[in-house]
Amino acid sequence: MSRIPFLSTVVFLTLGSAVLIGQDDVASNWHQWRGPAVNGMAGGSANPPTRWSESENVAWKVAIEGEGSSTPIIWQDRVYLVTAVETDQQPSEKIVPHPETKTSPTGNVFDFKAHCLNRDTGEVIWSNTLVSAAPHEGRHPSTSYASASPTTDGEHLFVSFGSYGIFCLTLDGEKVWGKDLGDMRTRRGWGEAVSPVIADDKLIVMWDQEDQSRIYALTKADGSVAWQVDRDEPTTWATPLIVKRDSQTQVIAAGTNHIRSYALSSGELVWESEPLTINAIPCPVLDGDNVVLMSGYRGNVAVSLNLNAKVENSPEVNWRLNRDTPYVPSPLLTQDRLYFTKSNDAILSCVDVKTGEPVFERRRLPGLRSFYGSPVATDSKIFFTSRQGKTLIIENSDQFQVVETNALDAEVDASLAIVGEQIFIRSKTHLYCIAKQEVEKQP
Repeated sequence: MSRIPFLSTVVFLTLGSAVLIGQDDVASNWHQWRGPAVNGMAGGSANPPTRWSESENVAWKVAIEGEGSSTPIIWQDRVYLVTAVETDQQPSEKIVPHPETKTSPTGNVFDFKAHCLNRDTGEVIWSNTLVSAAPHEGRHPSTSYASASPTTDGEHLFVSFGSYGIFCLTLDGEKVWGKDLGDMRTRRGWGEAVSPVIADDKLIVMWDQEDQSRIYALTKADGSVAWQVDRDEPTTWATPLIVKRDSQTQVIAAGTNHIRSYALSSGELVWESEPLTINAIPCPVLDGDNVVLMSGYRGNVAVSLNLNAKVENSPEVNWRLNRDTPYVPSPLLTQDRLYFTKSNDAILSCVDVKTGEPVFERRRLPGLRSFYGSPVATDSKIFFTSRQGKTLIIENSDQFQVVETNALDAEVDASLAIVGEQIFIRSKTHLYCIAKQEVEKQP
């Protein structure tokens, strides 16, 4: 398939009450950025192949039009992903970028789309153009206008194209609502990439930028603003983490100036802690009573905060590191071990998430060069996919032991998604489904 058709009919519906996803549903799907537990781990039954290539264990490969570096999500028998397709249409008014922006838009209109594919065959079930718009700024050469992953509550699909709209659809592709929060001005015009997050009856949207930064809570039912809070932050690209503590649900957000927690119910500031580096991108991870945040551009910070212990209304620091932290990739938490790469390089460290003490440090990942995608894991294996399309697999253990290296003829900036016996890999041009294929015996 070289081009995906799209539905021209849009139906507006009314969203019902909040949907509660059961733990069994969560474990058997990949319904959001960073997976079921928001830490890069697949559900416990996941057992995909450890060998593949363009000619081995590719169940299907589908061309995806346009550009997109976001990770697909998987819900039951469907795969959902987003893309931005440049057209040859010109906007009615000339686009004039902000004078401080270091990138330039093409000047053409893009179709911002959501797609749904059959999980087992790759067949297109539906495709919907949610909005057509001419971007007001460019983007970093290595990224795209479709860098935020969608999410689902099992009944509706939520998509963020940032400045070009936040959307809710039924799982059959019918548009429920759309919300325009205005134009975001990102640092150097490098683009937008924060994924939306479902939290009870709300959708959390980060809006950190070079003008007035904010965090929004939109009502899931109709997209109305339940609350919004101004933030004293420059541009960040870190998706927030939802944490339930006793009777309160918190929204924990990374930041260059401060790490902050907001009450989901009202947006009230619960606490704030120390700063990260500029260009905060890696997503927080939760380990019981502790939350770990890190960043790695023009400096290195990793910090574990105890949510149950306070020092002058800030969480107590369990441990802190100032070396070898990631720039773009998020860390992986599995079996009390926290894995992370140095900057975007193929150098891996692993620490005990409870203490910050090294399990191993600065191990070269052989055959790999650089990363944007984040590591993912099953109970037994850990997967690292480079921007050059190679995936190195190591044992999920406290020993650094290489299992396999696999290569595709593709550039890959998106993170992998693993469900059951399948791996979904989004390259710059295609979506792959990796699954064990029977080898035909020669007569």
